Amino acid sequence: MSAVFVVGVRDRIKDVKPKIVRNIQRADAGAIKTLGEHGVATVHEAQGRIGLMRPYMRPIYPTAKTAGSAVTVLCHPGDNSCQAHGIVGLVIEAGVRDVADLTTMNFPVWSRAISAQGTVKNTPGSVNVPVVCAGAAVDPGDVIVADVDGVVVVRRGSAAEIAKASAARIAKEEQSRDKLRKGELGLDFYGLRDKLVKAGVEWVDE
Repeated sequence: MSAVFVVGVRDRIKDVKPKIVRNIQRADAGAIKTLGEHGVATVHEAQGRIGLMRPYMRPIYPTAKTAGSAVTVLCHPGDNSCQAHGIVGLVIEAGVRDVADLTTMNFPVWSRAISAQGTVKNTPGSVNVPVVCAGAAVDPGDVIVADVDGVVVVRRGSAAEIAKASAARIAKEEQSRDKLRKGELGLDFYGLRDKLVKAGVEWVDE
């Protein structure tokens, strides 16, 4: 099953023994596929506008898009000992390099920055433990959806429900577009006119 590596950085690792958890529970593959097809903006709205990573998380090329189960990594600053390969996407707050090669490979990566600064492999970290990445809490097996709009986290246990909710939202938006094509005003079918009147707004012809 597809996986997206989510890398968090621990600034203080005193008295914490690193560990690698090999087996995690994952969301239904069909739900992951649906969420990925619907995209970050729709999924974020469908789950009540939560789970979004900070807006500075940007794809390294505009067409980058991915969705998969989170394989979390917790490492020391500047050390990538616990990062692995054979994945469908990478979300790393610290920064990324070798962008030209990654783009040629069509390997989707989201990061806070692009920097030529190299890394070391000196200190072990942990894999598949809870992390915080770009302000969002991520548990192993959560669903990560990422595209040009950013990165959103969907809790593993809610993935099927949010997939249905995002599908319903897309259907509703298509109905709204159809009404607009027919000349109806969003002011009316969204119920905004009454809200504006109640708020004291007056229509004046000058």
